[in-house]
Order: sequence, then structure tokens, then C-alpha cells
Amino acid sequence: MHPSIHAQHQPDKPALIIAETGEIVSYAALDAASSRAAQLFRAAGIGAGDTIALFLENAAAFYDIVWGAQRSGLFFVCIPSKLTAPEVAYIVRDSGAKLLVAGAEMAGVAEQLTDALGDVQRFMLGGVIPGWQRWEAAVAAMPATPIADERAGIDMLYSSGTTGRPKGVRVALPEDPNIAAPNVLVMLAQHLYGLGPDSIYLSPAPLYHAAPLRWSMTVMRLGGTVVMMQHFDPQAALAAIERYRVTASQWVPTHFVRLLKLDQAARTRHDLGSLRVAIHAAAPCPIPVKEAMIAWWGPVLYEYYAGSEGNGLTTIDSEQWLAHKGSVGKAAYGVLHICDDAGNALPPGEEGLVYFEGGGVFEYHNDPAKTAEARNAQGWTTLGDIGWMDADGYLYLTDRKSFMIISGGVNIYPQEIENRLIIHPQVADVAVIGAPCPEMGERVVAVVQPVDMADAGDALADDLVRWCREALSGVKTPRQIDFAAELPRHATGKLYKRLLRDRYWGNSDSRIV
Repeated sequence: MHPSIHAQHQPDKPALIIAETGEIVSYAALDAASSRAAQLFRAAGIGAGDTIALFLENAAAFYDIVWGAQRSGLFFVCIPSKLTAPEVAYIVRDSGAKLLVAGAEMAGVAEQLTDALGDVQRFMLGGVIPGWQRWEAAVAAMPATPIADERAGIDMLYSSGTTGRPKGVRVALPEDPNIAAPNVLVMLAQHLYGLGPDSIYLSPAPLYHAAPLRWSMTVMRLGGTVVMMQHFDPQAALAAIERYRVTASQWVPTHFVRLLKLDQAARTRHDLGSLRVAIHAAAPCPIPVKEAMIAWWGPVLYEYYAGSEGNGLTTIDSEQWLAHKGSVGKAAYGVLHICDDAGNALPPGEEGLVYFEGGGVFEYHNDPAKTAEARNAQGWTTLGDIGWMDADGYLYLTDRKSFMIISGGVNIYPQEIENRLIIHPQVADVAVIGAPCPEMGERVVAVVQPVDMADAGDALADDLVRWCREALSGVKTPRQIDFAAELPRHATGKLYKRLLRDRYWGNSDSRIV
């Protein structure tokens, strides 16, 4: 199961389609391009076990490079395209990458990296600047034949930095060096979602994130076709489903919120009848949002809970979710436990840290303290999320431990408040954080992105407070509503709450409601 095998048996089949342009990359073309990339890595002195990095927006060549690294036995680091030069330099240096490929869209940042990266080999895709080689010219000079020492490599992804500086999630290279050897994700994709050679898979999110990268590569392993959006737009996503007869797709709750904010005419304009699987993850989906999506698309929604660490996985389909609303499912990989702060297992219904036993083994690169912190005495691992299990083994996430607000000695989890606010018709996005309060320790603050920024003001703030009081206790109702034209949200849907929180703890003179 590998693109190189599909290239032998169905060379002209589309491995990739660019949603916006209709550009097609066949399996034969992908195989040749990834072999050239592998040849370039070897010519550059990069051997099995070494690391390279990509700093690219979604582009066809993204797959050439990651598949080239995968068949070269490399660790490949995919860096978010919105990061600044110091942030990129930190990840490149911390990961030990010996080579960096950047896109021309990031030329301004790349120029600042030229002197900062020392002897790291630098290539630019789609352009050239002083101190960088042109990627297209370099790979064109390479043969399109497989390297003599092919060996399976693997991604090494960095946390999104929502609670602190990004940390690399490192797992060992696959024990089986065969580049076509199946992995856990391939087996789950087949068993849970029925993905296979007939799948047409829409990927609307940035490839530098774990889910879009790994799931789309899995579809290519299975011989299906990936339809990649270069940038997410809700109307364009619906159009792509109809145009390419998409059968499977990957989403985050933020995508669903934006889809549901479309007017009725826009939502019903396209035929979505081909869609059989709509997978979503990255963050818990508010119950009203998921209810509305199932009512619209039918029982095709499949949710899972996992992390880049690959230490475990829970899954749930639409029917199961309707019977266990708010759950992210039962364990499908690893054994699920809820533990107290001392690492002791808690009974059903008790809230605590979510741990997995017997899942994938990982470490945080260059951070043994964080690695140790993620494990308890039994060797079970946690991502730092808080939740509880019901008597049937279904997991319900409460929030991340690091996001908890303590006000007057009461623990308050922002997720519940955010889930209430996001369904208000005038709210496009929201983040709830704790800000300093001399009397209570922390006060609940909601930072709201309105659908129309012209509505931002006292009237909407008062309405949002009333909206919360109708469903939430007084202690959970925000004491402060602030407005922002845009929240610092990762393109994959995750929110950089750390950035918002730092603003308030550094300067808290904002509007009190």
C-alpha cells in the first residue's frame, strides 16, 4: 500500500486534484516526483534517520516532498505557514532539520531566515531569493528512479503552541523498513470509514496539520484520490463536493460553524449526495452545531479524538452520537482511563485527566520533562485534556486542563461557555478565557468575533450576557465581553488561547459588563 505500487498498476489514475483549479497529479507523476525528491535528499547528504522541514502552503509539490521523505527514511517536519521568522527558526533548529523547503509565498519570512539557519540547506518552491536554491531546478536534475536504500520514514509534527512554545512529537521510525508496509491509520481508515481505492477525499485544511497530512497520505496509500483545497471557503467546499463527487472528507468544528452561517440558498445550491463520510476532529463540536450538521448532511458524520502524539484514539458515528450527545466516542486504539491528578483511575461519571494505555509511544523532542509529565506511574499517557466517561465507555471532553478558569475557588471550563455563545446568530467565533480579578482571582472573559463587526458594542454585549444566563449558571456567565475582528485561530481550527490570555494578564483594562 503505497503510491509507488499504484503507479505501477494504475499510472494514470488521479492521486491528487487541486480543488480550485482542477489540476490533476497522477500516481505515475507523484511516484516520479517523490523519487526525484528522495534522490535530491541523498545527493544533499541526508540519510535515513535525518530530518527535513517544509514551510509551505497547500500545493501539489507538498506531496512530492513528504512522499520523497517517507521513502527516504526521514523525519519530515511540516511548519505552519503563518509563523514568523523566529518561530520558524526555532522549529528548524529544535528539530535538527538539515534541509528546509519554503514556498515563495513565505519569501519575506524566508529572507529573514537566510542568515539565521547557518548551514541548513535552503530551497524555495515557486521562486528564488539570494541564499536559497530553486527547488524545481534542483529536483529536475535528479533521476526519477527510486533510491537504492529506500526505507520508511515518518512525520515529526510540532504542537500548535496554543498553550506555550511548540514541541516536536517524535516517534521512532517504523520497525518495518518497507515503505509500503501498512500502519495503524491505514487499518483504521479501512475498518472504521470504509476508505479504499474508490474513495474521493476532500481535504479542506492546511497540510502542515496532523489530520489533513496523515489522512490524505492514507488515502493515497489506499489508491484513492485526494481533492485538496488550497484555502478553505465554505461555499467552495460545497461546490467541490458536487464537482468531484466527493465520497469522504475531513473537517474541524470551525468549518461546520462557517458552513452553517451560510444562508439557506447557498447551503442548498449544491448536490452533496455523493458524501458518505464526513470525519471531524481537532476540537469537541458544540452539540447544536453537530445536530444541525447531521440534520443537513444526514448520518455521515464521524468524530474522533486523538492527538499528533498518536497515543490513542476514540471514535463515534452519527447514530452513536445521537444516543450519547456530546461524546467523542469509545476507544478504538488504546485503553481509555480517567485519572485524578495523582494518576489514579476514576470511576464512570468522575471528571479527570484523559489517559490512554497501550497506544502509540511518543516523546516530546528535546523536552524530557514534558515527556515525563505526560505519563503517570502506570505508563499511561495524556494530552492534557479533561473529561469523563459514562457507564458505556463513551468519553466526554470538558476542556484542556491548562484552559481552566478558577474564580472564587470554583473551577470553570471555557468550552461549555464557548459552546453556548457560538450558536448565537450574531457570533462568528468566540474564545473564553480567565483574566485577573483582585477579588475572585480570575473573572470569565468572552472575546467575540461578530458576524458583522459593525454590531460590536454594548447592545450586542448585553444580549450575549442574557443569552448565556438563559442556559448557564451565574458563575459561568461572562463578566466581560470584548470584541475582535478576528481571533488568533490556527488554520486547522485550534485557537491560540495563550496569545489572548497573555494580553489580559499583561493589560486588563477592558470593558466590564
